[in-house]
Amino acid sequence: MKLTSIILGISTLLAATSVPASAQTTGRGRSAQPRVTEGDYVIEDFQFENGQTLPELKLHYRTMGRPRTDAGGGTVNAVYIMHGTTGSGTNFLVPQFAEQLFGAGQLLDTTKYYVILPDGIGHGDSSKPSDGLHTRFPNYGYRDMIRADHEMLTDGLRVNHLRLVMGTSMGGMHTWLWGEMYPDFMDALMPLASLPGPISGRNRIWRKLLIDAIRTDPSWAGGDYTTQPEGLRFAGGLMLFMGSNPRLHYLQAPTLAAADKELKEYVDRFVQTHDANDVMYAFAASEDYDPSPDLERIQAPMIAVNTADDLINPPDLGILEKEIARVKRGRAVVIPESAESVGHGSHTKASLWKQYLAELLRESAR
Repeated sequence: MKLTSIILGISTLLAATSVPASAQTTGRGRSAQPRVTEGDYVIEDFQFENGQTLPELKLHYRTMGRPRTDAGGGTVNAVYIMHGTTGSGTNFLVPQFAEQLFGAGQLLDTTKYYVILPDGIGHGDSSKPSDGLHTRFPNYGYRDMIRADHEMLTDGLRVNHLRLVMGTSMGGMHTWLWGEMYPDFMDALMPLASLPGPISGRNRIWRKLLIDAIRTDPSWAGGDYTTQPEGLRFAGGLMLFMGSNPRLHYLQAPTLAAADKELKEYVDRFVQTHDANDVMYAFAASEDYDPSPDLERIQAPMIAVNTADDLINPPDLGILEKEIARVKRGRAVVIPESAESVGHGSHTKASLWKQYLAELLRESAR
């Protein structure tokens, strides 16, 4: 285990010029954008739950703000935010998230909080199949990802407690598991766009379709392709379909030609920015997800937030409403569809749900 204290650069958050995190406002009155520090933590000989090992597992992260400790040495202000499938910590540096939460006086003001944005195993700049191992990369699951992240926090960043654990989509599913696997490690939990049950039904079907579209494509070549296989185009199109809602698609593409154009442009971009093995592994990782047997282990206050137009986690299943009753200090919120909601992707639109984050922070304050 080692922390490669490599500072890959101090970058600004959604701004062309660098401003100190302590600055209060810009000239036009907007909150100054906090600086982002990037680094890597390397775990030597990491063993996955299936028995496979990786000689060096690199975990990439971004941080904003500085950690603070109490008189006993406990970290008091660390906030851990986890991304969705095929994403990275940069997902939270977009205006609809960052400009709603991280600025001066906002809920997760980085002059007060130490915000940590990890890239999970297989994602972003962390170790992943496309680094060179291809399908010889170990098959990882969500619990592997969480164990590795826990080690990165405790041994790498020296964070021994989290003020808040939250995540979107896959990160939301990880939030449920964090509450079970490390119940004393956090003050509050906020899973977004997720359900506390196994990957089953339509959720399993679309994931399996996506995986099989890549794996059964002859041009995949057993994972050792030299150009991205055609199956990756189908995967991108399926993610576009499941991640939005019908109303939004209609508004964006009200004619046959417009719909074809939207699909082609999205898939073309997707293939340029994603790798087939990485995508396949990332979706297969969800196969070990099922927090339902151990929901009573969750001790921290929790507000779980979904939206009614989420095709991946539809409210008509009733899973969230039923299972949240087993979380001692848990509460569920399903935000109605509106002109502002965007389907599954509403998880990154903080204006829709930040009022519940404010309530959770108040309820869990020490």
